[in-house]
Amino acid sequence: MTDMEKTITTETDTYEEIRLENQLCFPLYACAKELVRLYREPLKELNLTYTQYICMMVLWEYGGMTEGQLGEKVYLESGTLAPLLKRLEKAGYIKRNRPENNERKLFISLTTEGEALKAQARKVPAAMQGCIPLPEEELRQLMILLKRALSGMKEVQV
Repeated sequence: MTDMEKTITTETDTYEEIRLENQLCFPLYACAKELVRLYREPLKELNLTYTQYICMMVLWEYGGMTEGQLGEKVYLESGTLAPLLKRLEKAGYIKRNRPENNERKLFISLTTEGEALKAQARKVPAAMQGCIPLPEEELRQLMILLKRALSGMKEVQV
């Protein structure tokens, strides 16, 4: 082994904790990025981005709510959520109203068009079926583990 190879090997060993291949966060990030990319085609028909789609799914499931409540459910802060909601309103899918008794709160509700989009959206899960090439049992286990991790991460302070 040359001196240069020894130096590289020693440096690599010294910095083992910051090698990309040793990071749990990277495959999670890369999988999420790839999933969002795969969603583009089925969502094109609905005129929605992935983030808009998850917001619409929450509204379809729970009905109207405040911007803060929606943000909590989809893990988005107001600075990210506000422009997204403006685009959904411009598309005619939602209404944003400030109640007279509390003008600091912004209430989000579906329009008739936004509610009707729900029927079309039912095609999306079928279109995405099989995009993660794992057996069904492993997919169920992955879902359980990710939900448990996400739930625990709410408590973590760095």
